[in-house]
Amino acid sequence: MDTLCSRMLPCLALAPLLALAAPPPTTHEFLLDNGLKVIVREDHRAPLVTSQLWFKVGSADEAPGQTGLSHALEHMLYKGSSKTCPGEASAILESLGASENAFTGKDVTAYHQTLPKPYLGVAFELMADLMSTAHLTPEDFASEISVIQEERRLSVEDSPLDTALERLETLAYPSSSYRPPVIGWMNDLRTLNTAQLRDWYESRYAPGNATLVVVGDVTLDYVQPLAQRYFGGLASRPLTQTVKPRELPQPGERRLILNQPVPASQLIMAFNVPSLATADTYRTAHALRLMEMLLAGSQSARLQKHLQHKEHVFSHVSASYDLYSRGDTLLTLSTRLDSSQPTSPETAQIRVWDLLEELRTTPPSPEELERARTQLIAQRVFARDSIMNTAIHLAALESAGLSWQLLDQEIAELKKVTPEDLRQVAEKYLIRERLSTAHVLAEKKHG
Repeated sequence: MDTLCSRMLPCLALAPLLALAAPPPTTHEFLLDNGLKVIVREDHRAPLVTSQLWFKVGSADEAPGQTGLSHALEHMLYKGSSKTCPGEASAILESLGASENAFTGKDVTAYHQTLPKPYLGVAFELMADLMSTAHLTPEDFASEISVIQEERRLSVEDSPLDTALERLETLAYPSSSYRPPVIGWMNDLRTLNTAQLRDWYESRYAPGNATLVVVGDVTLDYVQPLAQRYFGGLASRPLTQTVKPRELPQPGERRLILNQPVPASQLIMAFNVPSLATADTYRTAHALRLMEMLLAGSQSARLQKHLQHKEHVFSHVSASYDLYSRGDTLLTLSTRLDSSQPTSPETAQIRVWDLLEELRTTPPSPEELERARTQLIAQRVFARDSIMNTAIHLAALESAGLSWQLLDQEIAELKKVTPEDLRQVAEKYLIRERLSTAHVLAEKKHG
């Protein structure tokens, strides 16, 4: 199992790819009587289908002292049910040639399978059973929580960069429930119990709190009877209200300094910004996406061009922005200093700030914006070649409280963003009052 942390940022050559944005595929939606929403998108290029069941529950919904509960429940769901023994559901899917996995994020927990079309009903039957009759025994949990604790040690505590990012988020979200890590704090993992798991399962895994997305070589007439057969009989249950994490308008500048065993010092800058679900307009959110690309999304971006290739301040630069977050999110710039240069994180941050100040006062040229826009649209067009990626984007929109139809409108929305929009976004959001910074200093070797 893994957490929802990865991003796809392929390096694409500039090309007039706007013409590749084909009309949206045929897509259907329907609602079962128990509240489960089903979205079906047709893609007949290969006899495969991906089925994804997303629940609107993640680490942001957890109470203090119970961090890691959603992720722990994700692990436990495969420990047996009324129809399967521990691990049997995965074994059945594997025997059918399916690839399957699950992930937990701050807003969601999701289970997905990609498999040949004739076996879609098998995936439905297994998922419907696991979401309604999972065996959550103390014996199974005692062994699984040890696995999760070891996962935390390996993926966070033994990783200097992940440790820094985790600590930075505790500063970057002073009022938001996005502060705790998805995997949970180790102290909480030591005290979680099956009674908490059972309560979380029964209150959050209701059909009305889930979205089933199916993308691939199927039609509505094929999927709807299967969904009704396997999911329609699940009892509806009262829904627990999900939170929409919001942040203070101007939390104030925050700074973290860590000494870590890294080969070169690192500078991470995170700005509190809205997501698509919390922005005043969709254009604001899409301008932030283009800002991510313009600043650090490619080798021709400003940070790479000026501070990596020209001035050799950095040896690596990247950026991230979670468009589909349920609540307010972060625009994060992550850099690694060039160890061959005598540059400190403080000095490097001053140079980054100079570039940001230019954006706050002077709009980018139409040519620079168009280059960033073309690169971003190219990424989005190529991502749609994957039925799994398409399903993820459809489900993420629905889970954030938005409509899946926004996916088909995104290229048109990106085309509306102007240079002045980017300047205004920089002026409003890329300010010290919204900034959290981590200076990760390379530990000096002794002796």
